[in-house]
Amino acid sequence: MSDSALPFSQLVLASNNPGKLKELQAMLGEYIEVLPQSRFIDQEAEETGLSFIENAILKARHAARASGLPALADDSGLAVDALGGAPGIYSARYADGQGDAANNAKLLEALREVPDDQRGARFICALALVRHADDPVPIICEGAWEGRILHAARGEHGFGYDPLFLVPELGLSSAELPAPQKNRLSHRARAMELLRARLGLA
Repeated sequence: MSDSALPFSQLVLASNNPGKLKELQAMLGEYIEVLPQSRFIDQEAEETGLSFIENAILKARHAARASGLPALADDSGLAVDALGGAPGIYSARYADGQGDAANNAKLLEALREVPDDQRGARFICALALVRHADDPVPIICEGAWEGRILHAARGEHGFGYDPLFLVPELGLSSAELPAPQKNRLSHRARAMELLRARLGLA
């Protein structure tokens, strides 16, 4: 499928997270006009799935139904080896919805006694694109970014758990990376690269 053969010129991003919106718009906006979900609906979908993929599909269908346009949803989070994969799909709500700072504080406390060699973790991203709300064959793309959890926050960029996520090969936290560099390396970038290929945009 070539750029000119895309069956749509607009899509809705099924998120009210400004950090995700900024990243996804930067990765896709040169090809397709990307509209925020908030233009059509205030309420986010209820995330009742048990996996990143299930939740991404729920969110994409919700946004497509509200807007009447194709919709792209991202469900992503942090999986920490020492915590059996937690916080996982509950990453954004890890500290009972109190926000990024509270989530990071809870994670640091949970890992307080865990040595460096057992602090392995990965960011996971599942993207789901539906052409319409009842699309029976959503396009699903996944990406992972391997790293390690630091003992204290570092960096001023990014959002979520970025200040605690060490990128070992660079010796920097995700929050210490400039946005263009993060947007080439991250779990979201890897999933988006697959999506662009599926759409014939790569």
